[in-house]
Amino acid sequence: MHSFGYRLNVLLTFAVTILALMCAMASLSDNLNTPSPSAEIQIMNINWFQKQPQGNDEVSLTMNISADLQSLFTWNTKQVFIFVAAEYETPKNSLNQVSLWDAIIPAKEHAKFWIHTSNKYRFVDQGNNLRGKEFNLTLHWHVMPKTGKMFANKIVMTGYSLPEEYR
Repeated sequence: MHSFGYRLNVLLTFAVTILALMCAMASLSDNLNTPSPSAEIQIMNINWFQKQPQGNDEVSLTMNISADLQSLFTWNTKQVFIFVAAEYETPKNSLNQVSLWDAIIPAKEHAKFWIHTSNKYRFVDQGNNLRGKEFNLTLHWHVMPKTGKMFANKIVMTGYSLPEEYR
């Protein structure tokens, strides 16, 4: 007959195999969710637009950010990291991204929000390329699951521009 240790090994191996199979099925079930988040960002004011002593342009914005990200949450979502980035082109770079604001949404109850805020991080361009520049504001999100692969996406909002003169 088999010893107690051998039987315990078989039982634990079977339990771990079933647990791994359940985790894989849980992770794959998240692929069936088709989220439909929505967001809108309004620039309420350009607080200042100045040239720094080093020659770089710096902008401070006041924004209204409203979003409904509840569809990103499933039973497997631990939290969602979101951030707003200003994206623009310069002669040197085809894509410049500057993070302006971020937050962590811990639960579905907090995923529908409206916030009036200034940019949390400095909007600085290395050079003097921002005068009269058109730019996009992009809401990026990263869904962090309890188990499985993390995924990210974004909503791009166009039609924003900076003034021709410093303020």
